[in-house]
Amino acid sequence: MSMKRTALSVGVIGAAVLVVSATATGTASAHGTITNPVSRVAACYAEGPENPKSQICKDLVAMSGTQPLYDWNEVNIANADGHHQALIPDGKLCSANRDKYKALDLPRTDWPATPVSAGTVNVKFRVTAPHQGNQTVYITKQSWDPTQPLKWSDLDPTPVAVVPTSRTSADGYYNYTGTLPQRTGRQLLYMVWQRTDSPEAFYSCSDLDFGKAAGAGQPAAPALAAQAPAAPSEEQITAGQSKSTVSHHGHGGSANEPAGAVVPTTSAAVGGSATGPLLLAGAAAIGVGWAGMVLRRRRFEAVRRDS
Repeated sequence: MSMKRTALSVGVIGAAVLVVSATATGTASAHGTITNPVSRVAACYAEGPENPKSQICKDLVAMSGTQPLYDWNEVNIANADGHHQALIPDGKLCSANRDKYKALDLPRTDWPATPVSAGTVNVKFRVTAPHQGNQTVYITKQSWDPTQPLKWSDLDPTPVAVVPTSRTSADGYYNYTGTLPQRTGRQLLYMVWQRTDSPEAFYSCSDLDFGKAAGAGQPAAPALAAQAPAAPSEEQITAGQSKSTVSHHGHGGSANEPAGAVVPTTSAAVGGSATGPLLLAGAAAIGVGWAGMVLRRRRFEAVRRDS
């Protein structure tokens, strides 16, 4: 093979290596869930992945194994970019249409439910990597039937809360309040956390118990008599880290990163991020460098032959 062809081949290989490297950096990351009112995945993780207490959490493990619980903070879509309803079909809202978390979509009335009443609700989101974005929390309509798969049309279009999130969290939580409307019986909170520094989004389902409907002329029965299901303790979260299969990889979760920095989560995200064009530009630079070297060498050899 001539030197020219060899040089061009190396340039092409260099470009290919960079493009493959861009794809390889697309590792999914995990960044949190609601712990008050506790989400389905957090409640089952708190019970213990290896020996859950409730029947629904036992059924989750029987269906999908323990890994979805150890990966409790990973219910995400890497490239949602606000297209939540287009990407998540009816009946798959709690799993974000991910097979790994399909058990979270089970239409059951025995999910651990937090007793609540209409009015102010304190929301706690355990965040393992803070991101700039917005958390929007919806509640189901009074007509929702928990024995049927959750549909987008089951959600009240008026959010319980819409809260911007920052790149820092001093205590590991986002804490904010929302307003619960009047409801009775079992209901559900559905949270969508869309990042604004990336197309990535996260999702969470929390079951609520508003208590029984009031009789004619009677005030609504209080729902706070029942005990709230537990959220994972910090000790449980730390103990389970060694069995988690997800990581942040500097995925916008460091307060030291420049604001708005984007690290791709999948190969499909590379072309839409700042990182992808930079890698491709580097590949082009390699090709140009090698081509220039070939031309200089050829001119040198021509001058030597003529002298």
